[in-house]
Amino acid sequence: MEAISNFVGQINSLAWGPPMLVLILGVGLFLSIGLKFMPILKLGAGFRLMWQGRSSSDQAGEIPPFQALMTALSATVGTGNIAGVATAVFLGGPGALFWMWLTALVGMATKYSEAVLAVRYREVDERGAHVGGPMYYIRNGLGPKWAWLGVLFALFAAIAGFGIGNTVQSNSVADVLEANFNLPTWASGGILMVLVGLVLIGGIKRIGQVASALVPLMAISYVTAGVVVLAINASEIPSALQLVFTHAFSPIAAQGGFAGAAIWAALRFGVARGIFSNEAGLGSAPIAHAAAQTNNPINQGMVAMLGTFIDTIIICSITGLVIITSGTWTSGTEGAALTSMAFANALPGIGNYIVAIALAIFAFTTILGWSFYGERSVEFLFGVKAIIPYRVLWVLAIPLGATSDLGFIWLLADTLNALMALPNLIALALLSPVVFKLTREHFNRQRELGVKS
Repeated sequence: MEAISNFVGQINSLAWGPPMLVLILGVGLFLSIGLKFMPILKLGAGFRLMWQGRSSSDQAGEIPPFQALMTALSATVGTGNIAGVATAVFLGGPGALFWMWLTALVGMATKYSEAVLAVRYREVDERGAHVGGPMYYIRNGLGPKWAWLGVLFALFAAIAGFGIGNTVQSNSVADVLEANFNLPTWASGGILMVLVGLVLIGGIKRIGQVASALVPLMAISYVTAGVVVLAINASEIPSALQLVFTHAFSPIAAQGGFAGAAIWAALRFGVARGIFSNEAGLGSAPIAHAAAQTNNPINQGMVAMLGTFIDTIIICSITGLVIITSGTWTSGTEGAALTSMAFANALPGIGNYIVAIALAIFAFTTILGWSFYGERSVEFLFGVKAIIPYRVLWVLAIPLGATSDLGFIWLLADTLNALMALPNLIALALLSPVVFKLTREHFNRQRELGVKS
């Protein structure tokens, strides 16, 4: 096992090396500039479209735009928001939070572009369901000579799902429930397996319904608890923000249980955990948005970009600032345990339970969302006949993840993230003229019709 871990670690170092970080931030910045920073400037319009898209319509697709966003958020709002942010701060220092923010701001343009292309190039499969995502916009947008890149993405996504979207989630749930409620890991794994299996029977429509009910509830509850903690630690917020901005550009010395970190560590772990959390550039979220009931790629793109804003700018920021203002980031503790400690410091007796329950619900919905991503990927590779076997394997992997070693699973998931992102980022760069053209035409029509946007 040690040899395998070392091998994956070497691949991880290459996959998350300078070229990948430059590619992720570079493509996001290029799209932001090409879109004239529209995703940031039109944030309010995006929220209006989300609110208007709550109910079903007669437009093409399987689920309302709001449910598509909630399905995408169900997959992104998970352990990355609690354990991932804590790990980034533990390894990279407070400056890692700055790089997470930057990744999110340019990531909004990335997520917007992904969704626009997903709806523009989606197909209808033999069951009459709308299917889309990077593998489809690579094949249909770039042409047959690029089909191999779509196959590569689908292959990485189908495998990566078992890491980022399944075993990492069940492992984190099992760990936190055992620590706070003395629930054996095998028991939490079994409960998760049954619950997920019951939802997956209903396919994307059931996933969309469950996600649209749970995601808003859990996100609002967690953010509210975080705001309460920050109110308690209000006097520490200015110095916490100073730490974030100072150590994004300067090394930080060892203190307490914190081993110290270079600027590179802050950048690397901030970007890596930011992508792990909001998935902008991975190509996962557009698979959900391709199922939205809409005939307008731009409108769905504007709804999709909210996912990155909500996930990182709001939820991850809450986690990061709670950890830094509490001072626990120098304790030597990492992962979900660090976040639990930070909440418990401000809310003795209940803070750790808030984190435990939030993480369990976050992870449950992530497993649901990623099951759909993996399902669509294997359908692209092998046809609809592969869906049921994939669901069975997906459910069986949950208890396995719950009782496995967390360190190796995090490492493997991190590596597979990068491998997924590569073909998608290449496609986004090559298809950017399509995104820019569709966006320009949409807003020109809006202006001609005098429609507020």
